[in-house]
Amino acid sequence: MTPDAALIELTILMPCLNEAETVGQCVLKAQGFLRANGVTGEVIVADNGSTDGSQQIAERFGARLVSVVERGYGAALMAGVLQARGRYIIMGDADDSYDFTDLMPYLKALRDGNHLVMGNRFRGGIKPGAMPPLHRYFGNPILSWIGRIFFKSPIGDFHCGLRGFVKSAALRMDLRTTGMEFASELVVKASLLGMRVTEVPTILWTDGRSRPPHLRSWRDGWRHLRFLLMYSPQWLFLYPGMVIMLIGMGVMFWILPGTRRVGTVGIDIHTMVYAGLAVVVGFQSVVFAVFTKVFAISEGLLPQDPDLDRLFRYITLEVGVTVGASIALLGLAGTAYAVMSWMGRSFGPMDPGTLLRVVVPSGVCLTLGYQIVLSSFFLSILGLRRRKNSAELIP
Repeated sequence: MTPDAALIELTILMPCLNEAETVGQCVLKAQGFLRANGVTGEVIVADNGSTDGSQQIAERFGARLVSVVERGYGAALMAGVLQARGRYIIMGDADDSYDFTDLMPYLKALRDGNHLVMGNRFRGGIKPGAMPPLHRYFGNPILSWIGRIFFKSPIGDFHCGLRGFVKSAALRMDLRTTGMEFASELVVKASLLGMRVTEVPTILWTDGRSRPPHLRSWRDGWRHLRFLLMYSPQWLFLYPGMVIMLIGMGVMFWILPGTRRVGTVGIDIHTMVYAGLAVVVGFQSVVFAVFTKVFAISEGLLPQDPDLDRLFRYITLEVGVTVGASIALLGLAGTAYAVMSWMGRSFGPMDPGTLLRVVVPSGVCLTLGYQIVLSSFFLSILGLRRRKNSAELIP
């Protein structure tokens, strides 16, 4: 008999797509864990459209079946989370690659107050043939390292399929992805929201399937990387943009007095033109970082950023327009000087090396000033508080 929902402590959740060979064994192990440790819980199999009879096997072995129409690893798991009746949820693949009889370290860590408990297969052990060399030595370590750098996460194995979390915490994360990148989103959101995150050693066993896995190395690896980049505007846009802009400005001002020589190579106005373009491109990248951050926060994709809020107390629309207009006027003044110099030559031929040293910085200032003014207005639009439609305000 299924325990009363109010008394359920733990839900063991398994996403499933054509796992008839192994799902029954996984359900039996999970139920055995609950009985052996006196844990009040349930086993849910979130089926994602199996055609091999996995649903009937799961129910026959005592699992509660949740049928999920929307395809995708994340879609199946999120549907299971919403249906779960336990305070805590431990999720794991239904391919018998994880031992569902050894979940006590996860439950203990959750009981100790952690919001997310990740398994670490590199610390627990990877059995021969359980993980392809490409994943073990390249994909997983690199993606996990990027995740730690981008989001200051303590997790050493971002993609372990066995993990536990508090249900209320998962709901607060407002998880959105429906595919394999759900694994990364869970860790990233927990880190961004300042939740308590820890990990426990976990053994990865060779799965019991006779068919190839659903995971596609390069496609799913790119989806994970793309997700990490999109959720980190500073690493995708801000830092590269600042580096490009600073290098461009440095080179432009270095060449401004005259031709520079590096060994036998003369560096002159042609390089200055590219340096000026680098300043503009770099600035655009920095502005994109701010746009993305503000939009993601307004849409609930990222949590509020106190540093950004403090910055916008000082950088207002009026400040942005004033700064942008001032820089544009500086560029306009340089342009006027260049035209007057040309006029002094009766609009005849001039030394390009002399004229472009005025024209390039002036053109950069005009472009940046115009972009700053437009960006200030756009940020003000993004920052407008959304109000309900007038129809919704009518009682």
